Amino acid sequence: MSGESRATWADNWLGYREEIKVVDVTIRDGGLMNDHEFADDVVRDVYEACVEAGIDYMEIGYINSQEQFPPGEFGPWKHCREEDLRRIVGNNDTSLKLAAMADAEKSDYKTDILPASESVLDMIRVATYIHQMPLALDMVKDASDKGYETTLNLMAVSTVPESEVKSALEMLVRSDVGAVYVVDSFGSLYSEQIRALCNMFFKYCEGTPIEVGIHAHNNRQLAFANTIEAVVLGANCADASFAGLGRGAGNCQMELLLGFLHNPKFRLRPVLKCIEQYVEPLRSKLLWGYDYPYMITGLLNQHPRAGMAFNASEDRGKIVQFYDQMEEQE
Repeated sequence: MSGESRATWADNWLGYREEIKVVDVTIRDGGLMNDHEFADDVVRDVYEACVEAGIDYMEIGYINSQEQFPPGEFGPWKHCREEDLRRIVGNNDTSLKLAAMADAEKSDYKTDILPASESVLDMIRVATYIHQMPLALDMVKDASDKGYETTLNLMAVSTVPESEVKSALEMLVRSDVGAVYVVDSFGSLYSEQIRALCNMFFKYCEGTPIEVGIHAHNNRQLAFANTIEAVVLGANCADASFAGLGRGAGNCQMELLLGFLHNPKFRLRPVLKCIEQYVEPLRSKLLWGYDYPYMITGLLNQHPRAGMAFNASEDRGKIVQFYDQMEEQE
């Protein structure tokens, strides 16, 4: 997206950009809170709500290794086998596109990702840490050669030196990837940092067909703010989830993002209905969303796994104890 178009959007935020694509990550990211053991009716209702709401893509889960993540220990949305997908969506004769994520070093992608002509999926999203870039680029090429749209999510960017981010972008812009994502994995970034990263990504992608995307976590209650910061700057791919359901503190709330975008094709009521009937009833068990342990890991720029473990322990609620433990590890 050109600098002129980005400036126009920033000056006229009550308008809307048709090119912005919204990606629902409710089941994929939310499944990190329950080993992807969602009941079929929950997945089906999220799918149907995405269709009715006019959302562009639904990321329905992972295609990760069945050897590393045995089916008996993880639900079907850790693997997204074709029979499981079609049980929910049939042939997906809708305008909604379906996506799945494959993690670098956790996916048997050459065998488990079918040719697009044999799958109901439309997009493969590759998630990678900076040291896994060569493998991630091979995964992007494999998916592209099989006929899929692709994205690359550069995880934990808040921990990566700027020089290494630039090196990764130099590699990415020579690939077949459709979009590269700024990913605030730990929910540690402020809007000023999002702005600097987005501008860096725009600079490298300028003159290519590669879009820039944003995937934010809510450890410091900034997921929505950081998402709209990226969108106003010109990011055309935005991740969000119903009620923010996602790992740890969760993600940008879909219901907030759709309201901000102003595009009349989006409809809020189906999202709210799904949240009321299926998502909110899961909260007391899955315990996602802003909470003090996640705030603390975000402030310390650390993975939320320690906060997730603490919230599942008998010590849940002992905020100072958790803070002291994390400070001692610094």
